[in-house]
Amino acid sequence: MCSKKKIIFATTNEGKMKEIRMIMEGLDIELLSLKDAGISVDIKEDGKTFEENAVIKARTICELTGEMVLADDSGLEVDYMDKAPGVLSARYLGEETPYHMKNQAILDNLKEAVGQERSARFVCVIAAAFPDGKILTTRGTIEGLIGFEEKGTNGFGYDPLLYVPEYGMTTGEMESELKNQISHRGKALRLMKEKLGYEDFDN
Repeated sequence: MCSKKKIIFATTNEGKMKEIRMIMEGLDIELLSLKDAGISVDIKEDGKTFEENAVIKARTICELTGEMVLADDSGLEVDYMDKAPGVLSARYLGEETPYHMKNQAILDNLKEAVGQERSARFVCVIAAAFPDGKILTTRGTIEGLIGFEEKGTNGFGYDPLLYVPEYGMTTGEMESELKNQISHRGKALRLMKEKLGYEDFDN
C-alpha cells in the first residue's frame, strides 16, 4: 500500500492552515504546515505581485526540503486606497499590529467613501513548486464592499471588513463551509487541484 503523498504548505499562520485543511479535506495527501514539518526559515517576500511572493515562498521551501510545496500569497485590495494594502496586507502598519487596528485604519481612510467607492476584494494566489523546478500558479478572488464597521468573529485578519452583497454579510460573519466555498483561497485551491489532476478532491 502506497503511503500518502506529502505536501508542505508554506505557512505558519494557524488560521489560514485551518481553512486550507478544511478546503482540501478528502484529498489523499499528508498536508504539513511549516511548523508540522519542523521548518523555521525567514523568507524575504519582496515580490511586487501576489504571484511573485507565492512563488518565492513555494520555491524557497521546495529547494530546502526537496518536497513538493504549496504556498499562497493573499491580501485585501481596497480600490479607494489604490488597491492598498494589497501585497503588503500582512505587513500593513507593521506585522505585529493587531488586525483590529489595521481594520480601523482602513475604515478611517474610507470615512468619506460611499457606495461603489467602497469596492474591494480578497485576492489569493496559490503556487506549487516541484523538485524538478516546475512551478504552477492559480488565482482566486472574492469581490465585495468595505463595510462601515467590523462585523463577525469567524475567520481572521480582514474578514470582518469585506461585506459580500450577494450574501448580505461579511466574510467574518460566514460559517466556515460557506466561506470556504466562495472564498478567494477556496477558489484558488480548487483551481490548483484541477491543475494537479487530483480527481478525488471534492469527494
